[in-house]
Amino acid sequence: MKAIFISYSQVHTDHVMRVLDQNNARGFTKWERTQGRGSESGEPHYGTHAWPALNSSILTVVADHLVEPILDAMREIDEESPEQGLRAFVWTIESSL
Repeated sequence: MKAIFISYSQVHTDHVMRVLDQNNARGFTKWERTQGRGSESGEPHYGTHAWPALNSSILTVVADHLVEPILDAMREIDEESPEQGLRAFVWTIESSL
């Protein structure tokens, strides 16, 4: 099993949720209002007067074979509007209950 952490501009919410649904990634934890800025480019997402945009973040644990289709779909979303921001990271899950 793998954990996928996805942090994305809130404008991508419908797209991200659709990808998870299409890949049967049913279980997840979502944080509605997360802040951040890209490591190379893009404007900060701080939810302030100066930087009003915000991110959301999701952590989902999926079967290994679902990782690449989900990452490929996330990459497509990001490439359509790279200035908005979307990042995904994968960790191996050693055990769960």
